[in-house]
Amino acid sequence: QHSDMPEEMRVETMELCVTACEKHATNNESAAKMIKETMDKKFGSSWHVVIGEGFGFEITHEVKNLLYMFFGGSLAVCVWKCS
Repeated sequence: QHSDMPEEMRVETMELCVTACEKHATNNESAAKMIKETMDKKFGSSWHVVIGEGFGFEITHEVKNLLYMFFGGSLAVCVWKCS
């Protein structure tokens, strides 16, 4: 949907989101925790993750550290860094 991340980081983050959503298909909170913890380790803290259907948001994020994507049709995943 939207991202301002560098290509390599975007691809890695999208793969992580897909893996987390597949692994925790019935628990968005666990999927979000897996994504956040992995992003914190790999790219430094403080990452934030929201996963769900039918939500709006307005956030402040660090430049080149935002990914907003859909998984499996209607499940949205928003990942951003804001220290």
